Amino acid sequence: MAIITISRQMGSGSIPIAHEMADKLGYTLVDGDAIMQVAASYGLSAESVEQADEKPPHFVEQMDYQQEIDLHLIELIVLEYALKGNVIIYGRGGQDLLKDIKSVLRVRIIAPFEDRVEHWAEREWLDPDRARVLLRKSDQQRGGFIKYYFDRDWDDPMGYDLTINTQRLSLDNAVKIISESINDQNLVECKADCKKRLSDLVLRKKVEIAILSSGEVDTYLLEISAVNGVISMTGQVHSSAEKRTALKLAKGIDGVTEINEDINVVEFRATPRED
Repeated sequence: MAIITISRQMGSGSIPIAHEMADKLGYTLVDGDAIMQVAASYGLSAESVEQADEKPPHFVEQMDYQQEIDLHLIELIVLEYALKGNVIIYGRGGQDLLKDIKSVLRVRIIAPFEDRVEHWAEREWLDPDRARVLLRKSDQQRGGFIKYYFDRDWDDPMGYDLTINTQRLSLDNAVKIISESINDQNLVECKADCKKRLSDLVLRKKVEIAILSSGEVDTYLLEISAVNGVISMTGQVHSSAEKRTALKLAKGIDGVTEINEDINVVEFRATPRED
């Protein structure tokens, strides 16, 4: 079950590479269109996907709370596609969302800024100055998304296995290199464990969504993990009621076989007294 993630700079020519890869390999391309096609079945509207997909937070509490729920649902969509195997995950922080899946080939597609400006201006029939503004905004937005939600520098080369500069390599060569790379022995040897780990990631995400969506638990300091159907919950909540709710919701998720918890209850005051 091969999985390729593609991180891209806007205007780098990554879109035709992704489509060519999907056609050549017969893989499912998981991009914005694919997410929109199934969004309604996950309780997501087109507007909510647009607001949360690859976007950093608004830093407005109510908007950020809903955006976080929607982002978790988008991540669940990506994870369930990945679980099926033979997919190309286009953007969406795929290389970070699947960082513990060792069989994933993490690809980064780049090009010099002015080359990207020229390409985007030509493609979208834009004035080059307008294209520059859009590309800078896109770089900042996507970089901010990765930094805030995954605490990683978007441009850190260690986050990727293969970086392709489309100024130097043609589309055909880029596709050829990626196609050959997914057969690397280091990736193939990890595939046996891939599906089990992905199933655990899907289960953990479902538990996270259930607890977050309840609106009754402050999840900021609550850590959740899953191994072979066993959910582990650590960290802290602000009341015994929150703890009970979190455990009850986790137990209600299909596939959860057991729960191990070490949750501390730390009472919270919005306006703590001064000592």
